[in-house]
Amino acid sequence: MSIDRLYIKELLTFREAELEFESGLVVLTGPSGAGKSVLMQSVLASFGYGGCDAKVSEIMLKRPEKLSTQSYELDDELIIRSLKKDRVRLYINGQNISKRGLKELFAPTIKYLSVRDKSGFESSSLIELIDNSIKSHNATFKKLLKEYHKRYRNYLSKVGELKKIREDERKLSELIEFTTYEIEKIKSIEPKEGEDEELIVIKQQLSKIDKINDALMRANDIFTFEESAYDVFRLLGRDSGYFSDAMNQLRSDFDETETLADELADIDVEEVLDRLEKISGLKNRYGSISESLEYLKLKESELAGYKNIEHDKSILESFISIEYSELMILAQKISQTRRREAKKIEDRLATYLSDLKLEGVKFKFDEMTLSEYGIDDLNMLLGNSTTATLSGGEFNRVRLALLVVAMDSMSENGGVIILDEIDANVSGDESIAIADMISKLSSAYQIFAISHQAHLSAKADQHILVNKVKGISYAKVLNEDERVSEISRIIAGENSDEEAIAFAKKLRS
Repeated sequence: MSIDRLYIKELLTFREAELEFESGLVVLTGPSGAGKSVLMQSVLASFGYGGCDAKVSEIMLKRPEKLSTQSYELDDELIIRSLKKDRVRLYINGQNISKRGLKELFAPTIKYLSVRDKSGFESSSLIELIDNSIKSHNATFKKLLKEYHKRYRNYLSKVGELKKIREDERKLSELIEFTTYEIEKIKSIEPKEGEDEELIVIKQQLSKIDKINDALMRANDIFTFEESAYDVFRLLGRDSGYFSDAMNQLRSDFDETETLADELADIDVEEVLDRLEKISGLKNRYGSISESLEYLKLKESELAGYKNIEHDKSILESFISIEYSELMILAQKISQTRRREAKKIEDRLATYLSDLKLEGVKFKFDEMTLSEYGIDDLNMLLGNSTTATLSGGEFNRVRLALLVVAMDSMSENGGVIILDEIDANVSGDESIAIADMISKLSSAYQIFAISHQAHLSAKADQHILVNKVKGISYAKVLNEDERVSEISRIIAGENSDEEAIAFAKKLRS
């Protein structure tokens, strides 16, 4: 990945600037206060590092292979635009994006090394450096690490499941108790479809049983006059068939009524009323007898599931215990390989650090609890000093050496490195070593650097002068003659002499 173009409009002392960048090492020089840092900050802001005061800022770059996102539609050519009116709005290929979103998106491909930033020596970063170095020549380790990461993610998932079960145990106990109560309540009543309607009919009949019996007793007298009625039909010579059918039907109905009365006499009214009350309670709670029976099935199923959880918990605990032991074995193998590789990296770093006038470094391994990185907690010592106590200059020189070592195990272009005056306030020998190291890095990275030293400027693949005329800043890509003139200014000041020019030409040769 490389940045191809920068355009800015109305950025503090810049009215407008447009630059097309080359790959490799891009160095910005110029007098103090001309606007180098302002220009560099506009580049950084395009990737979420801080803000930009430009009315318009636009960066064009080719999409890196390892850049992927589901949040935005990205073409092979990316354009990041910043527009400032009442507030700053950021866009990537015309789509709104936040500063945080930009930083997260380009974090794998944009590295910013600042004297004020002490990141980069976290345990995870050092482990990644060693792992990448091993993977570049050891396929077995690569498979081992892949297996560990896959199994550790599954292990973490199961630990999470077990934690949730344990957290829910008290609530689960209450759920089991409540569900059991509801099941037993419905089962104790044993409702049947249509039972409520039947009970209501019985209740209504029971409320009228005395009146029914009394009316039936009086109505039975009708049969006393049945023969007299037949005599009338005979005397008149008329058909008595319909009367006979009616009397037979009446006799049958009265018999059924007497049977019903006998049956009702055996029914306990209190039992009917109590049953009706229970059924009504179920209907009030669940809607109907049918719904209460469906609810019973659901709760019985849930209860079976709750009871299975205890079994699941036991299986999970057993799996986690066994998997932890096996992961520890894998982690120990990984750690042993890392420790051997760390020694080799220390030896490779020693040469670079010696050139940078720094002592050699030692990787310090401490064992920690199992994590995504295994059991290693990694620190780095420079002599007797931890990285936390290093000065900004020392810190960045060690970081440069680490980047050079890491470059050997890279399989593709590393992206972009933006350096913040990394060669400021260093001696001549240190400046030469830093320039050599940055030049070496530029074979794998596009590097942007502000420099106040002749050596780094001389090694640049592209040299940009940032200057100011009558309070207006401008940026210009220098040709060879202009580069020699600017380098001689860096060496001897504004009134550079022939000796400075000759030395500048020597550095460029």
